[in-house]
Amino acid sequence: MPTPAADLEKLKADLAAEIATAGDADAIEKIRVAALGRKGTVTELMKTLGALSPDERRGRGAALNALKDEVAAAIEARAAAIGGAALDRKLASESVDVTLPARPERAGCIHPVSQTIDEVVAILGDIGFTLAEGPDIEDDWYNFTALNIPPDHPARQEHDTFYLPGERSSPGGPARVVLRTHTSPVQIRAMMRAKPPFRIIVPGRTYRCDSDMTHSPMFHQVEGLVIDEATHMGHLKSCLIEFCRAYFGIENLPVRFRASYFPFTEPSAEVDIGCTRADGTLRIGSGDGRARVARDAHDDWLEILGCGMVNPKVLANCGIDPARYQGFAFGMGIERIAMLKYGIPDLRTFYESDLRWLRHYGFAALAQPSLTGGLAP
Repeated sequence: MPTPAADLEKLKADLAAEIATAGDADAIEKIRVAALGRKGTVTELMKTLGALSPDERRGRGAALNALKDEVAAAIEARAAAIGGAALDRKLASESVDVTLPARPERAGCIHPVSQTIDEVVAILGDIGFTLAEGPDIEDDWYNFTALNIPPDHPARQEHDTFYLPGERSSPGGPARVVLRTHTSPVQIRAMMRAKPPFRIIVPGRTYRCDSDMTHSPMFHQVEGLVIDEATHMGHLKSCLIEFCRAYFGIENLPVRFRASYFPFTEPSAEVDIGCTRADGTLRIGSGDGRARVARDAHDDWLEILGCGMVNPKVLANCGIDPARYQGFAFGMGIERIAMLKYGIPDLRTFYESDLRWLRHYGFAALAQPSLTGGLAP
């Protein structure tokens, strides 16, 4: 005989009492299995419906379904309450006293690349240069064509240049998109955006397909540009000699200009500084190895940058009359001059994010370089 309605009410009350007194997740799970599992009390009662007449089955089925739903809801609510209480206990046991003083941390450091850029800007800014910036993603026209770099120049080859998909419109027509291989495109943009005179410096990231102890796929350059009606090679030499001696902190540092070739300057020159190579160790002079330069004798030369008078074709490409205006340009690698000044042997360590390396070669955060306050020692 089916269980009468009074027995269903008693069963519901008994299950509700068990659920209410369940103390943990295991206990509530045992109640669920005992009541609603495959052989649970409520499940077994549901199996008896097949023996009833349609009218009896309709009434009894509705009562059992209601019981099943109520028991399931009570179990779910109790499980949530038990879980919330367990979480509260765990949070209370793992709490942190925020009133405790912070653990002492090492002071942050300025990266040598940032420090060197600031030093270069301080020196050249004192001479009258202003800062200019441009996009890292350029097109072939700004990066090569406007600079008088011919289509068959090795720098255009894909083993030297990162080319991006597609083309975009440029003053010279549709051009391929590249990651700039130097900061010279900013000079082109500056000359096309305004009229001479110009006296700008352009620090920034550049990209080339190269990687070893002295080359990186991403590195930093700084370039300078002067355009007016009277600038000549003597001004170029004076500017760079002053820069080299100020940057390395030596009043009479030997500097020489050696004839070279660049498509965007004519005439062109490499700039060398005096150095010594005693005992197989390269030193810009004979100091303590970190930032000292010889004040007298040297037995060798070291190339540090390139320069020259701006090629008239470059001026014409930018809409500047080369019969009226002339000027000079120069460029150098930031990492290279930082390595020479601070005795850093491997370019790759600049980008390894090693805090030990940064603490050794880094600079105090508030020690901003200036000509009045002094550059880094």
